[in-house]
Amino acid sequence: MVKETQFYDVLGVKPSAAPDEIRRAYRRLALRYHPDKNPSEGDRFKLISQAYEVLSDPKKREIYDQGGEQAIKEGGLGSPSFSSPMDIFDMFFGGGGRMARERRGKNVVHQLSVTLEDLYNGVTKKLALQKNVICEKCEGVGGKKDSVEKCPLCKGQGMQIHIQQIGPGMVQQIQTVCVECKGQGERINPKDRCENCNGAKVVREKKIIEVHVEKGMKDGQKILFHGEGDQEPELEPGNIIIVLDQKDHSVFQRRGHDLIMKMKIQLSEALCGFKKTIKTLDDRILVITSRPGEVVKHGDLRCVRNEGMPIYKAPLEKGMLVIQFLVTFPEQYWLSPEKLPQLEALLPPRQKVRVTEDMEQAELQEFSAGEQGWRPQRDASEEDEDGPRAGVQCQAV
Repeated sequence: MVKETQFYDVLGVKPSAAPDEIRRAYRRLALRYHPDKNPSEGDRFKLISQAYEVLSDPKKREIYDQGGEQAIKEGGLGSPSFSSPMDIFDMFFGGGGRMARERRGKNVVHQLSVTLEDLYNGVTKKLALQKNVICEKCEGVGGKKDSVEKCPLCKGQGMQIHIQQIGPGMVQQIQTVCVECKGQGERINPKDRCENCNGAKVVREKKIIEVHVEKGMKDGQKILFHGEGDQEPELEPGNIIIVLDQKDHSVFQRRGHDLIMKMKIQLSEALCGFKKTIKTLDDRILVITSRPGEVVKHGDLRCVRNEGMPIYKAPLEKGMLVIQFLVTFPEQYWLSPEKLPQLEALLPPRQKVRVTEDMEQAELQEFSAGEQGWRPQRDASEEDEDGPRAGVQCQAV
């Protein structure tokens, strides 16, 4: 049991969430509430980053689970304060942190929605983005020449220090970006500001880029456009980072290089053989056939080699297509009683039970699992919502 769940709630995950699930949740929320996309959501972006910083670190997560946010603030790991939200964002998306931002303009991170077919076949998509470019009218000065002065509010530091009392004899020092100069350490008198950029030194510009999604790329993979990001005066332009976001597919699930699907077959097909077709992600039709005399049980796995996902940078090689068979049994009383002996004669003999006088007769009745919240114990062969379990050996179809 965890003491509090606020950080888990912020990321929209359960306290039992695996590290990969926490990373995916942060990626989705950080892109959605980044200040460049939602300027009014700065506080929420900061909280998302704080939650991820704690929950992504096993030691910090353990301390948080035991003592909550207060245990983190008190310096359970010798770290009394959180890192900068932008540092966390840049490290996650490959920006390089605060030192990199001092040398280079802001990166532009964008999430690109792709289908499993796109990742299988490869695709080129055009994407329209907004980015900052240096104002041509004032050449990035922000106004008239010699009109730039040191910010009087932060004394040119670009940051402001606030002292907040948090208890008797206890104070907390908070450092924030200067509201007057936006962290620049300098300002321009309003009457001298450039009319084109209003003293901001940069203007917003629409940028059309072509994103080449190569065969075998994965969900969450990044595509980098070096030097195509935001520009700032006296800094190297930032990068544009495209993060792939794969949509769910109605038939296939991806697991590494393999594709997994479920296929329903009738009892007659499971016992007597079948021939089925599968439409691949590149619109080919595969015909699969069971061998004569082979019995396919409910939950059995079979595979077709070299029909999985193309391997990134080696697209001629592919993983496996793994098929989990779900056997559909006939409806109740589907066969007339007089024909049952004929069917029984074809099937393996049933077990004979010798009934003696000291035995009691019991009648089987219908049972609804939902009546008392009863759940059967899952069997290894039973289908799982996420498909076959990892590490299962499968036979070739």
